[in-house]
Order: sequence, then C-alpha cells, then structure tokens
Amino acid sequence: MTAGGAARRAGIIDAHHHLWVRARHPQPWIDPHTMAAIDDDFTPVELAPAARVAGVTQTVVVQSVAVRSETPELLGVAADDPLIAGVVGWVDLTADEVGRRLDRLRAARGGERLVGIRHLVQSEPDPTYLDRPDVRRGIAAVGAAGLAFDLLVRPRQLPAAIRLVRDLPEVRFVLDHLGKPPLGRADLGDWPSDLRALAAEPNTTAKLSGLVTEVDGGFWTTADLRPAVEHALDVFGPDRLMFGSDWPVCLLATSYVRWVTVLDGLLGSLSDHERAAIWRQTAGRVYRLTAS
Repeated sequence: MTAGGAARRAGIIDAHHHLWVRARHPQPWIDPHTMAAIDDDFTPVELAPAARVAGVTQTVVVQSVAVRSETPELLGVAADDPLIAGVVGWVDLTADEVGRRLDRLRAARGGERLVGIRHLVQSEPDPTYLDRPDVRRGIAAVGAAGLAFDLLVRPRQLPAAIRLVRDLPEVRFVLDHLGKPPLGRADLGDWPSDLRALAAEPNTTAKLSGLVTEVDGGFWTTADLRPAVEHALDVFGPDRLMFGSDWPVCLLATSYVRWVTVLDGLLGSLSDHERAAIWRQTAGRVYRLTAS
C-alpha cells in the first residue's frame, strides 16, 4: 500500500459498509452461486481486522434490507463498537409520521449514532419513484430531523434524483456509488451529464464506493475505474467526495485493502488537503460524526 501522505496517516473514515447476520436479517439479493464470496455472515468481528489493515479508524454502517428491525440492531452494534461512528438506517418513507419514527430510533440504544437514512431506490421498478409526493414528504422529514439521505440509484433514476435534490435544498443528500455508472464500456450513456447536473446542486455529496462491482463480469482494471473517479473529481471536487469500501459487497471483486490502495493511486495527483477531504473530512462533516 502506498503511504498516502498526511491525509492517510491521520486515519480513514469508511463512509459505506454493511453488516448482517442472515438468521436475523436474510439477504435475499445474495445469489449463493454467483455471489459465494459474500454468502456468509459479516459482523464487527470480521470488519475490524480488514478495516485496521486498510488504515480505517472510523466507519459508517449502512442498511442492507428494508425492514424495521435492522436499524435498531445496527444502532445497538454501533453502541458497543467504537469503530462504528455512524449508522445510515431505514424507515418507510411513505409511512405517516416519519419524524416520530426517527425520534424513536434516536431514543433507542445507540440512537445518537443515527446519521442518515437510505431506501433501496435502485430496486424500485418505477424510475420516477423519487417524484412521488409521499416519498418526498418522508425524505423532507429526514432532512428536518437533521439527518442525511443516501441516494442509492441506478443511472436511469438519476434524472428523478436531480429533480429531488433541486426541490428539497434543505436536505443533505449523499449519492452512493456515484450512481452506479456502467463501467468497463466505451460509452457511459447519460451518466456523465446527469452526474454533472446532480453535482451542480450544493446540497449533494457523493461516495467513491461500489465501483469495482459495476464492471461487467467483475474483471476490472484501474483503467476501467479512472473515468468515473476523474469525472467525479471534476464535477463534485474533493471537498464533496468521500471514501466508502462497500465491504463486504466489494469482496465480489476485490479485497478491502486493495480497493483502498487502488483509490489511493487514482487520487495520486491531489494535494494532501484534497486527499484528506476524501479520506476523512467530507464524511465527518456531512454525517456530523464525532471525531475519534
């Protein structure tokens, strides 16, 4: 692994990883044949050594299934683990009184570590799901509670995401996995222009995460990832980008430490200040994390 300068030596915040125990929260999206590398349970016991080797000193754990019971469990795990500084949980955005549901989560054990909410928009068949008034009402309640909202969308859903962030300027939005660009292809379609339009809204930031699993077949090279990273740097700038491992999902295509190393190389032309923003400062600011 390269030294990474002062920014890396200060420690990394991993703004995006998951934990799950399938007996309590099944992961029906995992195909045991094509996704054997993650057809297992992943807990803080497995996370800690992988994070330590990669130079990570704080993390944000992100929901993986749309069930009410997962978020309180993740908050409890975070309460017992100083490595986990924040939790991006789930609530039903279309429910009545989303604000009260968020209050109950904050009152639960570990509730002070709730930093954001996410819904699996990428799985919604309607590309205009984010235009729905009931969904927007729920997202507005997330913002009113002082929490960030993570956008997990596919490229075809980016236009709706752009409309959303323009119409709700008071909400802090975080784009997961750069909107899942179709990497490894010569033509990235509308993704570059849509990402630029999203980044033009000052209430958005984005995660440099989940890219290795967006290359068809899982056989990727650094050259496959470079266009997305460079475009994100151009349109967002380092101060609005943050690192995420997407562990353990990243294990389908790479190891935790290898992804850190590859991204470190892709950021090699940046100053120490710019690198510090991506490795640590943006996540700390946007998710309002307490310094370790």
